[in-house]
Amino acid sequence: MQATAETTTWYVVCLCAQWCSTCRAYAPDFLAQAGLEQADPAERYLWVDVEAHDDLLGDWDIETFPTLLIAQGDQPVFMGVLPPQIAVLARLVQSYKNEGAAPVGVNAAVVALWQQLRPRLAGAK
Repeated sequence: MQATAETTTWYVVCLCAQWCSTCRAYAPDFLAQAGLEQADPAERYLWVDVEAHDDLLGDWDIETFPTLLIAQGDQPVFMGVLPPQIAVLARLVQSYKNEGAAPVGVNAAVVALWQQLRPRLAGAK
């Protein structure tokens, strides 16, 4: 099976809330990282406000921020809370992209969430 852009694209999705002061402080760094990575079409950074887009999350109730979901193509590899430090995020993403780190926090519910989120985020920047 040949790899395609659809199966090799890395998605880094930050699930946050506008009311959260930690999220508001983290947003500029996350979005700056997203801007840096836009040169690589195989990476997509997405910011999802869980309050404004609760329709995307279904029954999921994200309570700790920032929560990150990282996926390669249709396969999530990380779902969990991350310290709001961009260097930590960059190291985590690189550990999956370059070192094939083992999945963390991924179960059937996370796979189902990603299957629901991914097509709806396809046009988002």
